[in-house]
Amino acid sequence: MDCLRGDVMTKKITTKQEIPPYAELHVSSNFSFLRGASHAEELVLTAATKGLYAIAITDCNTLAGIVRGHTAHRNYADRLKYVVGCRLDPMDGPSILCYPTDRLAYGRLCQLLTLGKRRAPKGSCEIYVADIIAHSDGLLFVAVPPQLPDEDFRNELMDLQSHLDGKIWLAVGRFMDGFDRERLAFSEAIEADLGIPVVVTNDVHMHLRSRKPLQDVLTCIRHRCPIEDAGYRLFPNGERHIKSPGEMARLFPDHPHWLSRTVEIADQCSFTLAELKYEYPDENDGSGEDTQERLVRLTWEGAARRYPDGIPDKVRKLLKAELKLIDELGYASYFLTVHDIVAFARSKGILCQGRGSAANSSVCFCLYVTSVDPNEVELLFSRFISNARDEPPDIDVDFEHERREEVIQYIYERYGRDRAGLTATVISYRSRSAIRDVGKVFGLSEDTIVKLTKTIWGSSSKGAHDQMMRQSGIHPDEPRLKAVLNLAGELTGFPRHLSQHVGGFVITRGPLCELSPIANAAMADRTTIEWDKDDIDALGILKVDVLALGMLTCIRKSFDALRDHKNIDHDLASLPKEDKATYQMLEKADSIGTFQVESRAQMSMLPRLKPQSIYDLTIQVAIVRPGPIQGGMVHPFLQRRMKREKVDYPSKELEAVLKRTCGVPLFQEQAMQIAIVAAGYSGGEADNLRRAMATFKRTGTIGEHRDKFINGMLKNGYDMDFAERCFKQIEGFADYGFPESHAASFAILAYASSWLKCHHPDVFLCALLNSQPMGFYAPAQLVADAKNHGVRVLAIDINHSFWDNRLERELGRHGGYHSVRLGFRQIRGFGVLDALAVMNNKPSGGYQDVYLMARQTGLSPAALEKLAEADAFGSLGLSRREALWTVRRFGKGRKAPAVLPLFEAAQNFNHNMGVSAEFGAEAPVNLPIMAPGEEIIEDYASLRLSLKGHPMSMLRDALTAAGICRASDLSNLRDGDPVSHAGLAIVRQRPGTSSGVVFITLEDETGIANLVVWNKMMEKYRREVMTATVLGVSGRLQREDGVTHIIADKLVDLTGMLQGLTETAEIARSNNTHPRNLRWANGADNSRQPQTSKAHDVPNLKIDSHDFH
Repeated sequence: MDCLRGDVMTKKITTKQEIPPYAELHVSSNFSFLRGASHAEELVLTAATKGLYAIAITDCNTLAGIVRGHTAHRNYADRLKYVVGCRLDPMDGPSILCYPTDRLAYGRLCQLLTLGKRRAPKGSCEIYVADIIAHSDGLLFVAVPPQLPDEDFRNELMDLQSHLDGKIWLAVGRFMDGFDRERLAFSEAIEADLGIPVVVTNDVHMHLRSRKPLQDVLTCIRHRCPIEDAGYRLFPNGERHIKSPGEMARLFPDHPHWLSRTVEIADQCSFTLAELKYEYPDENDGSGEDTQERLVRLTWEGAARRYPDGIPDKVRKLLKAELKLIDELGYASYFLTVHDIVAFARSKGILCQGRGSAANSSVCFCLYVTSVDPNEVELLFSRFISNARDEPPDIDVDFEHERREEVIQYIYERYGRDRAGLTATVISYRSRSAIRDVGKVFGLSEDTIVKLTKTIWGSSSKGAHDQMMRQSGIHPDEPRLKAVLNLAGELTGFPRHLSQHVGGFVITRGPLCELSPIANAAMADRTTIEWDKDDIDALGILKVDVLALGMLTCIRKSFDALRDHKNIDHDLASLPKEDKATYQMLEKADSIGTFQVESRAQMSMLPRLKPQSIYDLTIQVAIVRPGPIQGGMVHPFLQRRMKREKVDYPSKELEAVLKRTCGVPLFQEQAMQIAIVAAGYSGGEADNLRRAMATFKRTGTIGEHRDKFINGMLKNGYDMDFAERCFKQIEGFADYGFPESHAASFAILAYASSWLKCHHPDVFLCALLNSQPMGFYAPAQLVADAKNHGVRVLAIDINHSFWDNRLERELGRHGGYHSVRLGFRQIRGFGVLDALAVMNNKPSGGYQDVYLMARQTGLSPAALEKLAEADAFGSLGLSRREALWTVRRFGKGRKAPAVLPLFEAAQNFNHNMGVSAEFGAEAPVNLPIMAPGEEIIEDYASLRLSLKGHPMSMLRDALTAAGICRASDLSNLRDGDPVSHAGLAIVRQRPGTSSGVVFITLEDETGIANLVVWNKMMEKYRREVMTATVLGVSGRLQREDGVTHIIADKLVDLTGMLQGLTETAEIARSNNTHPRNLRWANGADNSRQPQTSKAHDVPNLKIDSHDFH
């Protein structure tokens, strides 16, 4: 009989009035990684729906999932109690469920988990029964029996009772697994003999029985076994789901008091996460000033330095208002914390800049946290802080990515690891990883799994693509495959493990380990709490974002190089303002390598927008975003900007808000200001509106805001159409619209990088290469672009290169740009220690002999081979193949060859007296000269770029004969002309706002071309789009406002043409890294090479191809 129907049956079994209330105290969510098969939100909803009295999330050795349950419970607080809990698995005892009864007890539970996690490596917890007993004050415990309780478990219970008497219970459950009778008898005996009360739990692992197949898959993934070999590791049935009080009562008809005890335990647990009141770190410096007084003093001192000619009235008014609100809300300590971190970075010469909504703050500007001048930009402080918003502000600060670790370690040192920790990031299953793991469980072959994952575009894709699976020889209707795809779909979005946030710090006044458990991170000297940024936000806990930005590193290295090589001293503040040449460069979409304006979409917008000022760049940064695009504001703005459409303002009040953006709201602040001046909102209400928009897709609470907003505008005399458009634009910001302050912060860096590229492309290229990995383009494109700007790039050489890429003045060249000498860091697999050995042991006259160089440096044969593969022995007169042949005499491996007596003596002299005599006479060998195509392949394999040519140049004769034009030829074509083109697919983009349209960037030896692949074409040529290294396209040219695209009608995979570059190479694809790398894989040994030794195989050639989704 159906269990739910049984609840409303007549008195045949029991009446509804006789059913005791029931609290489920043993629940594993999917934060019990690879155990729980349901989200905490699903479990809480099901518990409320089924009429449970309470639910306790008790994940294994973690509190990572409790905030999710707490947040979901807010909607059902009137009918369901939420209990914070944890399942402890000690190393020397049985599993124990643990529940804190009050705030102090919760702190002790966090300390206990911290103790266990800090002892163990990341992801593990090493606790002992003695630890549990030592932290037991205020905690309630329920011992969990094994599947078949025995005498050993009885003895463990007696030991626990001796220490925890009065606050320990024994759990019992009926799981229909063949051992229910034994567990029931054991529980009755324990209660009678030892006096330990028994309580019912159902060891819940899923919210519904239908999740059993997924739970089985999770078990197999955890044990790394296929489903056929899982056996007794799996639960025998789906009984471990949430059951109603009636269902539980029918399972224990003779023990209603065991069920009642669940409610007694739940009632004793009065603690809720709402009690976690965050306390800011005490920033009192001992001077006698309180924190607010100190903040006020530092702010006005900073304002005087920012405005040496006098603080403008506008800024003075803003500062007074902001300081007053900061005082009312008690945020002074927070501002001082951020100021302290930024002041440390500046004292160490680390470039940093605040961004996000914090740039709306004049106080932040005067504290040198942000760089957006409130006297030049319209700021809206309520976007940052509002007295209507009961939550801490959020200040994000970017630091140089190579030196951010110094800042992180300073925070640990300044506040202590007991008061500072990084927030967690939840690493969740995405489509590819889910298919990969589920496929292994079902025994799919590796090549089938690879084919399946290749059909998925992007990490957030909905799943494998039917048509492409069939093209790959996979039949999606096959039962096993169907099960894999269905279960992978269920698994997608499940947490897999916790990682560390990129830089979100939680800093507390008291011990952090009483707020959340602290665990070791994978990186040395780092510790994290167990909650991510959403959990922190839900609990209203302060977070300081110490973020890494590669462009800051690049800009700082550029400034250093300008000082060292050109005697030019600049910083961000002193760069020439509003430089015409810089804007002329951007107007031509010449922006490869710059910050924020280098993407295909940005390059398409630059010729239309024609930026002429830093504020234009602010608009440029913000306009290519989902918010303005989905709000339908981009086209009207461009039409008005290009004077094709008249600008009119519905009122003078709105003119003040919208004049700087041609009457079109583009920024979050403008949307909020419209709500204030046109719809009658207060600053706090406007911010609540923005926040509601950001969550309306999940909560569906938009109706009340819509009515209030539109009615407010109608009441003030605006027409319905304009009101609707304004509201739609705010809706668009739900999908990631920029605040103006954030865009203004980024515009400063966009301008700085563009100025450097325009006036010092040599310096800029060198700094970009030394700051990798970062940005939109791979080193090959950066080098090619710099060469197009007149920069000479020199090959790596053991006598001339350093670890970093270096600027150098070639002999005989006294003017123009410096040359950029590629550094050893460009060589794939060649480490910094090996580079230091080459640099530090170089004789005064340079290396002149490979054998002596090997002895002087102590390099391993593997490292020497890396240098030879990079063609780094050119100054010794050796070609790549000759160098490879020579270094093979040292053998193989990562250990240096034994030192021979002759060389041991030679190493004591700083000269080149060595010969190869120790190795005996070498028979002369005629090594064939490498073909240009092979040289390029070797370059890409070792360096990811080639100075000897472009792969497409090797195919040019054949392509020209086929009527395929070069990228440089596109400028000669007219709008609408038919065109055929081919190139390396270096970037693929499918923005969320593009309705399935894919944008592809092709590169040939003359430049880059942008393709537009409409959704219909994407489905037709999906395989070519996703897998081609060399992509051919035929279509028509589209040119509008100086922007050129190819609209694709047909796509062809021309990768096979590259086979002719070398006899030993075949094209393959690497799926092990992201961005996706394309490569040539090894083929057979080249028969042309000498037979006296095994020939050097052509290595993998990788072309970096970035996919953006």
